[in-house]
Amino acid sequence: MKKLLISTLTLLSLGVVGLSGCARNDTSATAKQTSTKVVYDHRPQQKARRLERQNSATAAKLASDQQSLAHKRAKLKQRAKTPTAKQTPSQPKLANRTYAGQQEITLNHNDPGFSAKQLSKAHGAWQTYHALDRLNRVTGAAALLNQSLMPTAQREALTVDPTGWHNKRTHHGWLYNRSHLIGYQFTGQNNNPKNLMTGTRTLNNPLMLHNEMDIATYLHASKSHYVRYTVTPVFRGNELVARGVHMRAQSLGSNAVHFNVYIFNVEPGYTIDYATGYSHAS
Repeated sequence: MKKLLISTLTLLSLGVVGLSGCARNDTSATAKQTSTKVVYDHRPQQKARRLERQNSATAAKLASDQQSLAHKRAKLKQRAKTPTAKQTPSQPKLANRTYAGQQEITLNHNDPGFSAKQLSKAHGAWQTYHALDRLNRVTGAAALLNQSLMPTAQREALTVDPTGWHNKRTHHGWLYNRSHLIGYQFTGQNNNPKNLMTGTRTLNNPLMLHNEMDIATYLHASKSHYVRYTVTPVFRGNELVARGVHMRAQSLGSNAVHFNVYIFNVEPGYTIDYATGYSHAS
Protein backbone atom coordinates (compact mmCIF):
# COMPACT_ATOMS: atom_id res chain seq x y z
CA MET A 1 0.00 0.00 0.00
CA LYS A 2 2.84 2.30 0.87
CA LYS A 3 4.49 1.52 -2.47
CA LEU A 4 1.30 2.29 -4.29
CA LEU A 5 1.04 5.66 -2.57
CA ILE A 6 4.63 6.56 -3.46
CA SER A 7 4.05 5.63 -7.13
CA THR A 8 0.93 7.77 -7.29
CA LEU A 9 2.73 10.78 -5.88
CA THR A 10 5.57 10.32 -8.35
CA LEU A 11 3.21 10.25 -11.30
CA LEU A 12 1.42 13.38 -10.07
CA SER A 13 4.66 15.30 -9.74
CA LEU A 14 5.74 14.28 -13.28
CA GLY A 15 2.38 15.53 -14.61
CA VAL A 16 2.86 18.91 -12.91
CA VAL A 17 6.32 19.22 -14.38
CA GLY A 18 4.96 18.36 -17.85
CA LEU A 19 2.21 20.92 -17.58
CA SER A 20 4.70 23.52 -16.44
CA GLY A 21 6.84 22.83 -19.54
CA CYS A 22 3.83 23.15 -21.81
CA ALA A 23 2.98 26.48 -20.25
CA ARG A 24 6.49 27.73 -20.85
CA ASN A 25 6.32 26.59 -24.47
CA ASP A 26 2.97 28.37 -25.00
CA THR A 27 4.36 31.59 -23.48
CA SER A 28 7.38 31.46 -25.80
CA ALA A 29 5.17 31.04 -28.88
CA THR A 30 3.01 33.95 -27.83
CA ALA A 31 6.11 36.14 -27.39
CA LYS A 32 7.29 35.24 -30.86
CA GLN A 33 3.92 36.25 -32.30
CA THR A 34 3.77 39.58 -30.44
CA SER A 35 7.39 40.55 -31.32
CA THR A 36 6.57 41.04 -35.05
CA LYS A 37 8.96 43.59 -36.68
CA VAL A 38 7.46 47.13 -37.13
CA VAL A 39 7.79 48.57 -40.72
CA TYR A 40 7.75 52.40 -41.02
CA ASP A 41 5.93 54.10 -43.96
CA HIS A 42 8.33 56.70 -45.44
CA ARG A 43 5.95 57.84 -48.18
CA PRO A 44 4.55 60.87 -46.28
CA GLN A 45 8.10 62.14 -45.67
CA GLN A 46 9.04 61.58 -49.31
CA LYS A 47 5.92 63.43 -50.46
CA ALA A 48 6.69 66.30 -48.08
CA ARG A 49 10.24 66.58 -49.43
CA ARG A 50 8.93 66.48 -53.02
CA LEU A 51 6.42 69.26 -52.28
CA GLU A 52 9.17 71.28 -50.63
CA ARG A 53 11.31 71.00 -53.78
CA GLN A 54 8.35 71.99 -55.98
CA ASN A 55 7.59 75.00 -53.76
CA SER A 56 11.23 76.08 -53.96
CA ALA A 57 11.19 75.83 -57.77
CA THR A 58 7.91 77.78 -57.94
CA ALA A 59 9.28 80.47 -55.66
CA ALA A 60 12.42 80.77 -57.81
CA LYS A 61 10.34 81.08 -61.01
CA LEU A 62 8.09 83.68 -59.38
CA ALA A 63 11.11 85.72 -58.33
CA SER A 64 12.51 85.48 -61.88
CA ASP A 65 9.16 86.55 -63.39
CA GLN A 66 8.94 89.50 -61.00
CA GLN A 67 12.46 90.56 -61.92
CA SER A 68 11.65 90.29 -65.63
CA LEU A 69 8.45 92.30 -65.16
CA ALA A 70 10.35 94.99 -63.26
CA HIS A 71 12.88 95.13 -66.10
CA LYS A 72 10.12 95.52 -68.71
CA ARG A 73 8.44 98.25 -66.68
CA ALA A 74 11.74 100.12 -66.39
CA LYS A 75 12.28 99.76 -70.13
CA LEU A 76 8.79 101.08 -70.92
CA LYS A 77 9.32 103.96 -68.53
CA GLN A 78 12.58 104.81 -70.25
CA ARG A 79 10.89 104.70 -73.66
CA ALA A 80 8.24 107.10 -72.39
CA LYS A 81 11.01 109.54 -71.52
CA THR A 82 12.65 109.28 -74.96
CA PRO A 83 12.00 112.45 -76.95
CA THR A 84 9.68 111.88 -79.89
CA ALA A 85 7.50 113.93 -82.21
CA LYS A 86 5.23 115.08 -79.39
CA GLN A 87 3.66 117.81 -81.48
CA THR A 88 2.78 115.45 -84.31
CA PRO A 89 -0.95 114.62 -84.17
CA SER A 90 -1.86 111.10 -83.09
CA GLN A 91 -3.43 108.73 -85.59
CA PRO A 92 -6.99 109.04 -84.15
CA LYS A 93 -6.77 112.84 -84.44
CA LEU A 94 -5.61 112.58 -88.04
CA ALA A 95 -8.42 110.13 -88.80
CA ASN A 96 -10.97 112.68 -87.63
CA ARG A 97 -9.66 115.43 -89.88
CA THR A 98 -11.96 116.41 -92.72
CA TYR A 99 -10.79 117.12 -96.23
CA ALA A 100 -11.44 120.78 -97.00
CA GLY A 101 -10.00 121.20 -100.48
CA GLN A 102 -6.28 120.87 -99.70
CA GLN A 103 -5.21 117.28 -100.25
CA GLU A 104 -1.75 117.55 -98.64
CA ILE A 105 -1.19 119.40 -95.39
CA THR A 106 1.97 119.90 -93.30
CA LEU A 107 2.17 118.80 -89.67
CA ASN A 108 4.33 120.02 -86.79
CA HIS A 109 5.69 122.90 -88.93
CA ASN A 110 6.93 120.24 -91.37
CA ASP A 111 9.32 118.88 -88.72
CA PRO A 112 9.38 115.04 -88.80
CA GLY A 113 10.37 114.97 -85.12
CA PHE A 114 12.69 111.94 -85.12
CA SER A 115 14.83 111.49 -82.00
CA ALA A 116 18.63 111.21 -82.15
CA LYS A 117 18.33 107.47 -81.50
CA GLN A 118 15.87 107.07 -84.38
CA LEU A 119 18.33 108.82 -86.69
CA SER A 120 21.22 106.49 -85.84
CA LYS A 121 22.86 104.54 -88.66
CA ALA A 122 24.82 102.28 -86.32
CA HIS A 123 23.17 99.21 -87.85
CA GLY A 124 23.24 100.43 -91.45
CA ALA A 125 20.25 100.59 -93.77
CA TRP A 126 17.13 98.64 -92.77
CA GLN A 127 13.40 98.30 -93.47
CA THR A 128 10.45 97.00 -91.49
CA TYR A 129 6.76 96.43 -92.27
CA HIS A 130 4.27 96.24 -89.43
CA ALA A 131 1.85 93.33 -89.11
CA LEU A 132 -1.64 93.49 -90.61
CA ASP A 133 -4.35 94.20 -88.07
CA ARG A 134 -7.36 92.02 -87.22
CA LEU A 135 -9.22 93.40 -90.26
CA ASN A 136 -6.28 92.51 -92.51
CA ARG A 137 -5.46 96.19 -92.96
CA VAL A 138 -1.96 97.48 -93.53
CA THR A 139 -0.62 99.32 -90.47
CA GLY A 140 2.64 101.03 -91.39
CA ALA A 141 6.24 100.78 -92.52
CA ALA A 142 9.55 102.35 -91.53
CA ALA A 143 13.09 102.33 -92.89
CA LEU A 144 16.52 103.84 -92.91
CA LEU A 145 16.89 104.21 -96.66
CA ASN A 146 20.13 104.00 -98.59
CA GLN A 147 21.24 103.02 -102.08
CA SER A 148 22.11 99.56 -100.72
CA LEU A 149 18.38 98.75 -100.35
CA MET A 150 17.38 99.80 -103.84
CA PRO A 151 16.27 96.99 -106.21
CA THR A 152 18.14 95.91 -109.31
CA ALA A 153 15.72 93.26 -110.61
CA GLN A 154 12.90 94.07 -113.01
CA ARG A 155 9.65 94.94 -111.22
CA GLU A 156 6.90 92.33 -111.33
CA ALA A 157 3.21 93.04 -111.83
CA LEU A 158 1.13 93.85 -108.78
CA THR A 159 -1.41 91.16 -107.83
CA VAL A 160 -2.19 91.74 -104.14
CA ASP A 161 -5.62 93.26 -103.45
CA PRO A 162 -5.57 95.36 -100.25
CA THR A 163 -8.65 95.87 -98.08
CA GLY A 164 -11.44 97.90 -99.70
CA TRP A 165 -10.20 97.15 -103.21
CA HIS A 166 -13.25 97.90 -105.37
CA ASN A 167 -11.68 99.63 -108.33
CA LYS A 168 -13.40 101.34 -111.24
CA ARG A 169 -12.48 103.36 -114.30
CA THR A 170 -12.80 107.13 -114.22
CA HIS A 171 -12.50 109.75 -116.97
CA HIS A 172 -8.73 109.94 -116.34
CA GLY A 173 -7.92 106.27 -115.64
CA TRP A 174 -8.51 104.10 -112.59
CA LEU A 175 -9.95 105.39 -109.32
CA TYR A 176 -7.60 103.36 -107.13
CA ASN A 177 -3.94 102.35 -107.18
CA ARG A 178 -2.29 99.65 -105.13
CA SER A 179 -0.29 102.21 -103.23
CA HIS A 180 3.03 101.24 -101.66
CA LEU A 181 3.75 102.61 -98.22
CA ILE A 182 7.47 102.52 -98.98
CA GLY A 183 7.87 102.96 -102.72
CA TYR A 184 9.19 100.05 -104.75
CA GLN A 185 12.16 102.12 -105.93
CA PHE A 186 13.54 102.29 -102.38
CA THR A 187 13.41 98.67 -101.19
CA GLY A 188 12.08 96.46 -104.01
CA GLN A 189 9.10 95.41 -101.88
CA ASN A 190 6.30 94.89 -104.40
CA ASN A 191 3.66 92.23 -103.71
CA ASN A 192 4.09 92.53 -99.97
CA PRO A 193 0.61 92.72 -98.32
CA LYS A 194 2.14 94.65 -95.41
CA ASN A 195 3.28 97.36 -97.81
CA LEU A 196 0.17 97.92 -99.96
CA MET A 197 -3.01 99.90 -99.36
CA THR A 198 -5.97 101.05 -101.43
CA GLY A 199 -5.06 104.60 -102.42
CA THR A 200 -6.69 106.97 -104.86
CA ARG A 201 -4.91 107.86 -108.06
CA THR A 202 -4.14 111.40 -106.90
CA LEU A 203 -2.93 110.21 -103.48
CA ASN A 204 -0.45 107.88 -105.15
CA ASN A 205 0.52 110.16 -108.03
CA PRO A 206 1.32 113.01 -107.88
CA LEU A 207 1.24 113.56 -104.10
CA MET A 208 3.04 110.58 -102.54
CA LEU A 209 5.29 110.31 -105.60
CA HIS A 210 6.33 113.96 -105.30
CA ASN A 211 7.66 113.38 -101.76
CA GLU A 212 9.24 110.07 -102.76
CA MET A 213 11.14 111.70 -105.62
CA ASP A 214 12.72 114.20 -103.21
CA ILE A 215 14.06 111.22 -101.26
CA ALA A 216 15.16 109.33 -104.38
CA THR A 217 17.05 112.32 -105.75
CA TYR A 218 18.96 112.69 -102.50
CA LEU A 219 19.79 108.97 -102.24
CA HIS A 220 21.00 108.71 -105.82
CA ALA A 221 23.40 111.60 -105.24
CA SER A 222 25.68 109.54 -102.96
CA LYS A 223 26.08 106.04 -101.53
CA SER A 224 26.74 107.64 -98.17
CA HIS A 225 23.32 109.33 -98.01
CA TYR A 226 20.70 107.97 -95.60
CA VAL A 227 17.07 108.97 -95.03
CA ARG A 228 14.96 107.98 -92.03
CA TYR A 229 11.44 107.35 -93.32
CA THR A 230 8.02 106.30 -92.00
CA VAL A 231 4.66 105.98 -93.75
CA THR A 232 1.51 105.23 -91.76
CA PRO A 233 -1.99 104.70 -93.18
CA VAL A 234 -4.68 106.37 -91.10
CA PHE A 235 -8.01 104.54 -90.74
CA ARG A 236 -11.17 105.73 -89.04
CA GLY A 237 -12.68 103.02 -86.84
CA ASN A 238 -13.17 99.74 -88.71
CA GLU A 239 -13.19 101.25 -92.18
CA LEU A 240 -11.37 99.23 -94.83
CA VAL A 241 -10.02 102.19 -96.81
CA ALA A 242 -7.61 104.61 -95.16
CA ARG A 243 -8.64 108.24 -94.79
CA GLY A 244 -5.09 109.26 -95.61
CA VAL A 245 -1.36 108.58 -95.14
CA HIS A 246 1.08 110.20 -92.75
CA MET A 247 4.58 110.55 -94.24
CA ARG A 248 7.73 111.63 -92.37
CA ALA A 249 11.29 111.79 -93.68
CA GLN A 250 14.63 113.15 -92.49
CA SER A 251 18.02 112.94 -94.19
CA LEU A 252 20.90 112.15 -91.82
CA GLY A 253 23.45 114.87 -91.31
CA SER A 254 21.49 117.51 -93.22
CA ASN A 255 18.04 118.92 -93.89
CA ALA A 256 18.17 118.14 -97.59
CA VAL A 257 15.14 115.91 -97.04
CA HIS A 258 12.92 117.12 -94.24
CA PHE A 259 9.13 116.79 -94.19
CA ASN A 260 6.12 115.78 -92.13
CA VAL A 261 2.91 115.67 -94.18
CA TYR A 262 -0.56 114.16 -94.19
CA ILE A 263 -2.24 113.37 -97.51
CA PHE A 264 -5.99 112.83 -97.70
CA ASN A 265 -7.03 109.69 -99.57
CA VAL A 266 -9.60 111.41 -101.80
CA GLU A 267 -10.29 111.70 -105.51
CA PRO A 268 -11.82 114.82 -107.09
CA GLY A 269 -15.27 114.08 -108.52
CA TYR A 270 -15.85 110.89 -106.51
CA THR A 271 -17.38 110.05 -103.16
CA ILE A 272 -15.77 107.05 -101.42
CA ASP A 273 -17.47 104.79 -98.92
CA TYR A 274 -14.40 104.23 -96.72
CA ALA A 275 -16.14 101.42 -94.82
CA THR A 276 -16.29 99.22 -97.91
CA GLY A 277 -14.27 100.80 -100.71
CA TYR A 278 -17.23 101.27 -103.03
CA SER A 279 -17.63 104.68 -104.64
CA HIS A 280 -19.78 106.80 -106.89
CA ALA A 281 -19.39 109.96 -108.95
CA SER A 282 -20.21 113.04 -106.91
